[in-house]
Amino acid sequence: MRESSLERFNRYLRFQAALPKTAPRPQQPSITISRQSGGGASTVAEMVAERLNAIAKPSETEVAWTVFDKNLAKETLVEHKLPLELERFMIEDARVPVESIVEELLGIHPNTVWLAQQTTKTILHLASMGRAIMVGRGAEVITQLLPYVLHVRLVAPLSKRITQAAEFYGLSANEAALRVSQEDEARQRYLRRYFNSDSDNPLLYHLVINTAKTGFAGAAEIIVGAALHHHKGYLHGRS
Repeated sequence: MRESSLERFNRYLRFQAALPKTAPRPQQPSITISRQSGGGASTVAEMVAERLNAIAKPSETEVAWTVFDKNLAKETLVEHKLPLELERFMIEDARVPVESIVEELLGIHPNTVWLAQQTTKTILHLASMGRAIMVGRGAEVITQLLPYVLHVRLVAPLSKRITQAAEFYGLSANEAALRVSQEDEARQRYLRRYFNSDSDNPLLYHLVINTAKTGFAGAAEIIVGAALHHHKGYLHGRS
């Protein structure tokens, strides 16, 4: 049976907790992937993890490269021992529904700024532990000053992204177009509100890849090659 994302995250944390405190291992690299909706980030991230694990060949006592994407909200709640029902409020957007604002005022759940702060702490924790591939949630901004993190942006023409979203989610062309537009706008709002940043700023990234030109497998190979070059020494256990 395939391991769930939450099970992978728990195993990831258990491995780190079991490391000898007197013998810290060399810093391991991590990767952030920012994306336009429909650009194939989830698929590419999994391909990158699979390829890097094939190269690194982690043993049972070593953490494997792990993708943190849509599961990141739940993993933030687990790490900070927060109720899992708060996951519905941890959307990658800054436009808070009216009912959520009322519930915040009544103290029914923490405010969204506080939840974003907890997500930020989790992203920094994952990056520092290494071999994490973090998709979205402003990870490229949060980890910008960490030299062992490679930053990647995936883009593609709108028409291509709509086609890919329709195929991936099983939507009509009109439904896919609406979804792509809404997700792009939501992610832009998220970065502007919480990080005063713009995901379209190319200076945030080591690589900006057009997946319409490379295909998903080609994009994954480019990222793996860049990771091997950028993190030479880290990937082989040397600081």
